[in-house]
Amino acid sequence: MKREIRSYVLRQGRTTPAQQRALEELLPRFGIPFSNSFLDTGQVFTRTAPVVLEIGSGMGETTAAIAQSNPDTDYIAVEVHGPGIGSLLKKIDALELRNLRLIRHDAVAVLEQMIPDASLAGLHLFFPDPWPKKRHHKRRLVQPAFAALAARKLAPGGYFHAATDWPEYATQIDAVLSSSPLFEKNSQGKKVRPVTKFERRGIGLGHPVRDLLFLRRQK
Repeated sequence: MKREIRSYVLRQGRTTPAQQRALEELLPRFGIPFSNSFLDTGQVFTRTAPVVLEIGSGMGETTAAIAQSNPDTDYIAVEVHGPGIGSLLKKIDALELRNLRLIRHDAVAVLEQMIPDASLAGLHLFFPDPWPKKRHHKRRLVQPAFAALAARKLAPGGYFHAATDWPEYATQIDAVLSSSPLFEKNSQGKKVRPVTKFERRGIGLGHPVRDLLFLRRQK
């Protein structure tokens, strides 16, 4: 999947002293270095378990809560923003999460180069940048090429769970995944997802939140 337009910009913001210490001290412990070779998750987590990858873990609130609630599943969070990485590292350490690791890199490159085909039990994409201006819609992550990449990395029956508070982007995600012959919409199922501070703020402002769940077709 060749891609020259990125779906994010580095809005680093202020990194607190605690987050900076986490980046320096905890990233070597809980981080996975980016590599051009496929990742052996059994070696990383020292066990065989379903693996779910999250694209853009933000400040890590949802990521850590999901990992803590599902100890029999291993999670890989992919994020580029320093403050969020530092925040999540602190949560991994404080909660002693053995089933959560982090990669500081572009998620598409990670999927392409580090994740073996048909190896993921799930993909999470919670509140991606909506790029609301029409001229920026090409920057949105969920496009047909991304759907094909996601389908390739998901095991048959694996799920793709997206959430957004931007209705027009929700419509686009729905359309892209629904038009892919590799996915089927799971209108009956529901994945439990913790509500984040960001989401609560959006709800308070009247932003409608929509969750979309698709399954990788078995054949």
